[in-house]
Amino acid sequence: MKKRTVIGAGLFALVLAGGSAGTANAAAAPVHHWGPVQSTAGHGGYAKADVWLSDFDSERFTVSGTLYDRDRHSGHCGYVRARFHYVSGGTGWAQGRYTCSSRGGTFRLSSDGEVDRVDVRVCVLNRKRNTLHNCHTDVIKASTVANWPQ
Repeated sequence: MKKRTVIGAGLFALVLAGGSAGTANAAAAPVHHWGPVQSTAGHGGYAKADVWLSDFDSERFTVSGTLYDRDRHSGHCGYVRARFHYVSGGTGWAQGRYTCSSRGGTFRLSSDGEVDRVDVRVCVLNRKRNTLHNCHTDVIKASTVANWPQ
């Protein structure tokens, strides 16, 4: 998978990683299948992510899975990002990932510490204008998945 970077108007930088990042290698393996998180549908389609989570009691929490581009316009891509809410207080955003493939591309987003909540955001990215559209966010709390079977 080719590595791409899009930088525009000081808004954000996006990187498509062809594998796991160096810091993500130390992250916990995914054990909970959250399921699909899908952006809202626009005039050209939507983006969809099949999401897996590590245990919330892991020192390094991960959100991983497969991201799909379901928008028929060229230059529109699927985009996923996670906002981590740390047990010690504060929040932090993982670097966003995107794919322009309808067959999907894998992603892995890691926290910098133990979290008790993660917000998984899926959007359609317009690469030409470097803008996000039709975003949807799933709020996932530790208490929600606490008793799920593994």
